[in-house]
Amino acid sequence: MSNSKTKTVFIWRKLWCCFFGHRFVTTRNITNHFKEFKCCTCKIELTNDEKGRKIFLTPELKDINQTLELFYQKKHHLV
Repeated sequence: MSNSKTKTVFIWRKLWCCFFGHRFVTTRNITNHFKEFKCCTCKIELTNDEKGRKIFLTPELKDINQTLELFYQKKHHLV
């Protein structure tokens, strides 16, 4: 796919989500309270913060979620 066509598709996906809202699916359960989400349309990734709100998933938060998941699995003997 050419670069200009890729940009056009990306813009249409963003516009679709702006008008009709995101369609989030859970991609990973960290604990019972923390999850990672991804929009099926525009591919944006989100996670929960400490208050339960959805925030953008940064590389730093991805590392934190991975560590939290390991601690949670060890505590509950899931490893």
